[in-house]
Amino acid sequence: MEQSPTALLKTVRLIDTYVGELSGKIFAVLIYPLVGGLTYEVILRYAFNAPTIWAYDVAYMIYGSHFMLGATYCLYKGGHIRTDIFYNRFSARWQGRIDASLYLFLFFPGMIYFFLAGYTEALHAWDILEKSDASPWRPPLYPFKTIIPVAAALLMVQGASEFLKSLHAALRGRWP
Repeated sequence: MEQSPTALLKTVRLIDTYVGELSGKIFAVLIYPLVGGLTYEVILRYAFNAPTIWAYDVAYMIYGSHFMLGATYCLYKGGHIRTDIFYNRFSARWQGRIDASLYLFLFFPGMIYFFLAGYTEALHAWDILEKSDASPWRPPLYPFKTIIPVAAALLMVQGASEFLKSLHAALRGRWP
């Protein structure tokens, strides 16, 4: 009977280490090109009166990617919004029940929809090699749109870890 919690905890640690923690460290690096591009634009615009046409597009694409891909790390660290005023007063068993139910009935259906819609959109963008019409240099949008299903997939994997932790708390009365 003790094998199941051990396997569960190993699975949770594996996901937390290689999806939650590692993805956060990898995607945090996106801050450097974002800051570099914006700094370059500001210097050119104000010091040399020579604004670029690409800086805004690069900034929103990198920031959007950073935001989307960083959501997995945020979920791993427990940084998403929660109504703590009542939740913190509950026992670990009740917290686990609430979290497990919410993951099962709200999080996973929402993430599956997000993944499928994002995958369909990204596939279409790759098929037509979609480019931005809002910018004169027309940057490609298909790599940027691929971030949506990738982020949803990473969130579902990390969500599985969080669901297992919640299930453990609901059944055992303590968080792993």
